[in-house]
Parts: sequence; structure tokens; C-alpha cells
Amino acid sequence: MEENKQAPPPFRVQLRYWFRKFVPPVSRERRGEVRLNLRDSAQPDFEYFVLVVLSSMIATLGLLTNSGAVIIGAMLVAPLMSPIIGLGLGSLVGDEKLLKYAVSAIIRGAGIAVIISILLTWLNNALPFVTLQELPIEVLSRTSPSPIDLLIALAGGLAAAFALAQPSLSAALPGVAIATALMPPLGVVGIGIAMGRWEVAGGAFLLFITNAVTIAFASMLVFFALGFNPGTKDGERVPRSLTISALVTLIMLIPLSYLSFTAFQKSSRTREINTVVAEEVSKFGAELVELSVGANENDILDLEITIRTPSRLYYSDVNSLQEEIAVKLQDTVSIVVNQVFADILDPLIPPTITATATPPTLTPTSSPTATSTLTPLPTETPTPTATYTPTPTAVTALIQNVFNDYDQCLDLHQRAGFNSPIIGRVQNARFITILYGTRTINGLAWIEIEDQEERVGWIPQVCTFPVTLTPTKTPRATATSPN
Repeated sequence: MEENKQAPPPFRVQLRYWFRKFVPPVSRERRGEVRLNLRDSAQPDFEYFVLVVLSSMIATLGLLTNSGAVIIGAMLVAPLMSPIIGLGLGSLVGDEKLLKYAVSAIIRGAGIAVIISILLTWLNNALPFVTLQELPIEVLSRTSPSPIDLLIALAGGLAAAFALAQPSLSAALPGVAIATALMPPLGVVGIGIAMGRWEVAGGAFLLFITNAVTIAFASMLVFFALGFNPGTKDGERVPRSLTISALVTLIMLIPLSYLSFTAFQKSSRTREINTVVAEEVSKFGAELVELSVGANENDILDLEITIRTPSRLYYSDVNSLQEEIAVKLQDTVSIVVNQVFADILDPLIPPTITATATPPTLTPTSSPTATSTLTPLPTETPTPTATYTPTPTAVTALIQNVFNDYDQCLDLHQRAGFNSPIIGRVQNARFITILYGTRTINGLAWIEIEDQEERVGWIPQVCTFPVTLTPTKTPRATATSPN
């Protein structure tokens, strides 16, 4: 007698069994309570609109003042989460009344929030309370949504729906409201419209739509997993509304991915520009402090460069810098350089003492004086007085042949160092003035001089031989007429 062998259950049944073992459905009574609670909280009544007005005011003012703490407060007050979750549950179970309440509350609430944001921005521009030279960071951060924002909204929607279905987890709702920001993007939409920045308003509106659609889809997933669907036992049939919501959520990835790719390209280009500019600026012994990148109507790359440098850059230096940056970036470049002069002092590195030529000093000598002589005559003889005017000491540079290339001693450099641009030639055995600037580059001491053509530059100290001229006296006699 053959034994009756039972066929193993299908894989789909086994999967459902293990799923229900870890995620048991909620009771029928709890499902009814959740639907009633969402109907009440999603209904666009007086209390709902009061919270919308207050939260939109808080969010807009927080955005204008660039205050993250104020914006978080607006997230906690905003009542938009409940109608969005109600939209997901109404779509899943086919509750037309809940759907009507949720759609009306979302559209009217979002419209009121945008209008209030526009009015507050106009009021601020008219008075103004806050002077906006440029858009705050809190505003700009909500104008370029990405797939990461979609994932955040998905996780936040799952957490919010699960917390609503489980009464013991209701304390987690405030944190979910902060994570899935709904009111701040609407405030940014209003600010962008009021300031005529349509790209700002469009990016923020896309962020709001992404959050709303993704939260609704996530809530449908949770309610379907917890047994809220009206299908067969244990949710064997996937509702059509859940499938449509999943497709809409996937479609939202298209513009988000495009914006992310565009932002990635812009960020890569900005990083490349910053690297090239910093490298070229360092060749002049300067340090890049700030770089502003823009483009004009002729697609010319505008760069405003702020550098910290120990020595001045001249027109020829900036022209050379612009050419090198254009070659490296393979683009037409226009630059403006802001110089900040500063010396770098490190207490861990003691200063290097370099012997420098000491300017000659004059030692005054006593002036000859004539003594008066008494005579029996009643008249007074004139007393001659010899005076002299000292001539300023001149310093001449006798060029010494200390390098293999003799011209190296005659080149007048713009800054210390042989890599510095040459601004002229020094004639041998001509009078020059040794200034007080000294620097040591690669172990070679450089001094700052001024030649007879009033050009100021740098030459190696070893190429000069200071000569001190002895001051001479010029006698001059003065006589006093007798009375």
C-alpha cells in the first residue's frame, strides 16, 4: 500500500507564512480606529488651517533668518503629515471619504502656506527686517532634491504609518515629522516666487511633491503589510492602487536623478577649477582664500579670486595667472584678483637671521667758529661763521661675478627669487638705494633696492658691494654789518 505523499506548499505560500510570522496583522478593531483617527486628523477644519498658517509663518521666518532651529519648530507644528498618510490609506482601502478629505487638505494647506510665504517675503523686502544680499543656505539646500531625499521620505513614511498603526509607537511621530520636512519646501516655493527666482521655486516644489508622493506610497506599503487591504485573506492580492503608487514613485526618480547628475557635474567642475586656481596661485607664493565662480552672457568663465600673499602681485602677474588658468581649464576665463597682504609667523619655526647691508650713517663734526677780537676802535668787527651742509650718503652696487651666468646679477626681479618675473636690468657701478626688505629663498639672501630710474625690485645680496661715500663740508661765511 503506497503512502499518500502531500505536495510541499508553493514558495509563495511559504514566503507569506514566514512574513506573517514576523509581521503579524493588526486586529480589525485597531484598523477601524486608525481609519477614524486619520479621517479626523486629515479633515480640513478650522484647527487644521490654524496650524497651517502658524507653521508656514514659522518656516518662512526661519528660512529668511537662516535659522535651523526655527525651521525644526515649523516641522513639528505642520499638520501636513496626517492628510498625506490618509491619502495612502484611502487609496489602499478605497475609502472615498478619506480620499476626499486628504486631497482637499493637502491642496488647500499647501496653497495657503505658499501664499503666506510670498506675503512675508514681500513684507521683508519692503521694510526690511532681514537684508538678503543672497539667498540663505537653508533656502538653497531645498532647491536641488536628489534620490537621497526620496529615500529619506520613504523611510519617514514607513516609520510614520507604522507608528500610527501601533499605539505604543506614537511618540516617534515628532521625529518622523522632522525627518520628512513638508512645510519648509513650501516656504521656499513662496520665497522663490516673491523674489522672481523661478528655479528656486521649481526645485523646492519638486522636493515637496517627492516627499508627498513617497510618503503616501510608503504608508500604503505599511498598511498593506499590516492587513488593511480589502482583498483576500492576509492580503494575497496586491491592490491596483498600490501598484500605481509604486510606479509614480519610480517615475519621480527620473527628474531627481537628472538633477543629481547635473549637480554632480557642476560640483566636479567647481572642484577642478578650485584645484587649478590654487595650484597656479601657489606659484606666486600666495594662498587661495576664496573663489567665486560664475559665467556671463558670452559663456566666459568669471572667477573672483581672493588670495593671501606676502608680496604684491602686479598687472603682469595677474595677466600671466589668467593665461595659465585658461590653458589648464581649456576655457575662456576672466579673473579678478583681490589681494590680502599678510606675513606667516610660526612660533615653532624661529626666524632666520640674514646679514644685510647697513645704511651708512653720518657722524657730525664740530663746526669751526670764529672768536671775536676786541679793538680800541668803538666799532665792532664782523664775526665770520663757517657752516656746512652734509650731502646724503649714496650707495653704489658693484656687481660681482658670483654666478656662472653673469646676467643673473644684473636682472632686477619683481620679488625675491629667480622664478620671479624680471622687471628690468641694473647697470653696473650705478648709484642705487638699498631698501630694508630682505628675504632668503633656497638659502640665498635677497635685498630690495631702488635704482636711478626709481624702479623697486630685488637682486641677490651677494651680487652687491655697498660703498659708503664720505660726506663733505661746504664752508659758507656769513658777515654781520657794523652798526
